[in-house]
Amino acid sequence: MPDPLTNLRPDQAIKVLPRHLAGPGTADLRTIWPFPFDEDWTMHQTDEGGPAVAASPCLSLRMGNVSTPTPGRQWITAGYREPFGPAAWQISFDTTTPVELLHDVHAELLDRYLEDRHRYPTYLFRGQTPPAQAYVPLLARGWSHTVKTDGTQTFLAPDGFGGVQHMYAAEDGSSSSPAWKAWGGDPKLPSWRVRFSADTPTVLVAAFTASLISTEPVHRTVQDIPSHTRSNLYIASTTTVSEQALAPAGVATPPASPATGRSR
Repeated sequence: MPDPLTNLRPDQAIKVLPRHLAGPGTADLRTIWPFPFDEDWTMHQTDEGGPAVAASPCLSLRMGNVSTPTPGRQWITAGYREPFGPAAWQISFDTTTPVELLHDVHAELLDRYLEDRHRYPTYLFRGQTPPAQAYVPLLARGWSHTVKTDGTQTFLAPDGFGGVQHMYAAEDGSSSSPAWKAWGGDPKLPSWRVRFSADTPTVLVAAFTASLISTEPVHRTVQDIPSHTRSNLYIASTTTVSEQALAPAGVATPPASPATGRSR
């Protein structure tokens, strides 16, 4: 298939789908972390563009854009039953993950936190949502499904350049491997990857998959979109840079087909 962006300027602003091939977008902290920082939530950043951390008032939820053992950084989100204890669950996002996906997971996280802040244990530490809530919308959108005897099932995007894997059973009973994985781009060399540890609330995984398959196009410039999968992109519209600046970047509307998760 031809590259649909061939005749566009590198700085041309466009709206594209699917989201898993759109590139990361602009990493604005207050878009990615849509928390009420004027209401006791905290955020600290060393300098402009440097590592950053954020936390809920009770320290049960902590987020960071932190350095990794290999060159680069990751977005990390974790839940803590006790402020000074180990993390009960953790989500890690490559910094190349589309910002809309991060926004929608954190928006759902905030909704659940606000609903449950006067309960104990809170919904964020109870596994009451069935895994199907996260993956059935993928099937409804035409993603393929394979199951292996090693306890994993994999869902692949129709274009073959996006996937979600669910570990529904560990052979050795271990919870050290991620319960869910997702990626975009070439499966052998993904453009981005996301990992959800065991005990991550399924509602957060569902918010992620709902955002992943949303039919609401995302704003990008041509130069920000990975080159090797451009032939699989759909251009919803082209806009001027000023129009893009006025758009509510990072906010996703619910997908047309049945899907879980909420947008803020």
